[in-house]
This record gives sequence, C-alpha cells and structure tokens, in this order.
Amino acid sequence: MPVATMPPQRHAPSQPPGRPAGFSRVVRRLLTVVAAVAVGAGMLAAPAHAAPSVDEIDAQIDKQWEKLEPTIEQYNKVRSQLKVNKKKSADLQKKMVPLELESALAMNKVGDIAARYYIQGPSQEMGALLVNSSPGTLAEQLVMLDRLADDQRKQIAGVLAVRDKYNRQKQKLDALIETEQKQEAQLAGTKKQIDSEIKRLTKMLPVTSIRPAGCPKIDGVVSSAARTAIKTACAQVGDPYVWGATGPNSFDCSGLTQYAYKSAGISLTHFTGAQWNEGRKVSRSDARPGDLVFFGSDLHHVGLYLGNGVMVHAPRTGKPVQVSSISTQPLAGFVRVT
Repeated sequence: MPVATMPPQRHAPSQPPGRPAGFSRVVRRLLTVVAAVAVGAGMLAAPAHAAPSVDEIDAQIDKQWEKLEPTIEQYNKVRSQLKVNKKKSADLQKKMVPLELESALAMNKVGDIAARYYIQGPSQEMGALLVNSSPGTLAEQLVMLDRLADDQRKQIAGVLAVRDKYNRQKQKLDALIETEQKQEAQLAGTKKQIDSEIKRLTKMLPVTSIRPAGCPKIDGVVSSAARTAIKTACAQVGDPYVWGATGPNSFDCSGLTQYAYKSAGISLTHFTGAQWNEGRKVSRSDARPGDLVFFGSDLHHVGLYLGNGVMVHAPRTGKPVQVSSISTQPLAGFVRVT
C-alpha cells in the first residue's frame, strides 16, 4: 500500500545572520517616526511671523508721522495767509467805495457842464463877460476860471489816482488769494489720504490708553504771561491730538501753543514757521519755562518748554497732549514770546 507523503512545507525566508525576527517591522516603524520628526523639524525651521511689539508699532507711527506733520503745517500756513489776505482785500474794497462814488460824482458834474454847453451854447453870463468886461477884468476872470477848471481836473485826477492805486493793490491780493485758494483746495484734497493714513496707523496701536499726570512742578517761570500759558497748556494734558485743531478740546502742535498764549493775551499764528518768527531766539542754555521749543530743520513741530529738558506738547495722532523730553527729536531752537 503506498505511503501518503506530506506536501512540501513552506519556510519563511531566512533572516540574515544576527538579525532577529520582526526586525523589518521595527525598521519600518522607526522610519515612519523619523520622517514625522523630520517634517516637524522642517515646520519648526520655517520663519515665525511674530506680531510687532508696542515699541515697534510706535516707531513705525513716528516714522510715518514725520512725513504727515509737515503737510499738516503747510495746510495751516496756507489757511492763515488766506485769512489775512482776504481781510486785506475786504479792507481795500471798503476804502474804494467812497473813492468810486467821489470820482463818479465829479465825472458826472463835468459831463453835465459839457452837455449843457453843447446843447445850449455859452451862458448869458459868459456872453456878457466877453462883451462888456474890460480887457483887464476879462483877463483876470479868465485866469480865475482856468484855475478853477484846473483845480477841478486835479481833484478828479487825484481821486482817480488813489482809486487806481487801491485797484492795483486789490488785483495783486485777489491774484494771491486765488493762488492760495487753489493751494488750499489741493491740500484739502489730500485730507482724505491723510485721514486714511492716520486711521491706519491708529488701528496699529494697542487698545490701551495712558493718561499722563499733569505737568511737574516748574521753577524759574519769569513772566506772568508764561505762567498763564504753562497753566493753560498743562490743563490740556490728556486731550486728543487732531490735526488742524486749536482747542478747546483737541489740538495739533502749533494749535496748542497758540491756545496757551492766547489765554495770556498774546496772539500767535497757527503755523510753526510763523511762530518761529513771532518772538526772540534764545540759546538752549538761556531757555526758560514758557519758551517755545521747535524741532526739525523744517520746523515741523513745536512745544511749550517747561525747563529741565521737558516740554508739554501735542505729539501726533494716537498720542494726546503730554509732557515729554525734548531730546526725542532733532532740536531746532527756542523762541521767547514774552
């Protein structure tokens, strides 16, 4: 009887010498872990974009503000000049009204005399004078009449000369006003851009507000006007910066100094460039509380000096009226207005 034979047994592939069973599975798992770690390491190596710090945001705003503030002050300058020139033009116009009337009346009188002699001929009085007067009397009266006519001509000519002088001055002012109105319109056209930029910069600020304490104790204030100006400016600490504003609840830099000295009875123009020339220049060593302190080669910023290297000023949008060091910007000089 034939013996049944077992089918040939299948053997697992033999492992290399020294490599334990299950080694391949371990290697595959290890490679998977290594790959995952490598991917994670690559992700960690990518540059992280951290949010800018408050100081970095503040520095960016300061840099942008250096570009914005000169435009704002130029706008203030044009508005101030336009206001002055419009008043001059209106004053000249008032002076011209009586001159226009006087010259019109004189010319009407001359016209009436000319028309009467043209229509009626010489008057009976003139005829009698020519026929009956003696030569000596006639000569004297003709000279008198000539002088009267000459005086009248001179009077009319004088009135017209003054009127024409005012007219020429007014024409120049009107041309200047027209130019300044165009400049004002152009600057007003950039207002939306400026306001948009201000809003963008303001949104970058953290949603926090710091209201600084009032001004420090100040020694060495000489004049009563300076004391009044300092008290007024310090009372505004914490009020918001608004460009073009002159108070009482918001200010730009030259608006604050104008407002402060206005309370002391001293008139300043709402423009840094004009305020620079509205007082006496003093050196830094001679500067005292109440002096105006200016910054930048273009005089784009001004504050009210408090002594000891600090000032009260309206810095920029996002920063209210506050007390600050004068060393944070390039110093231009000091002006004493009292």
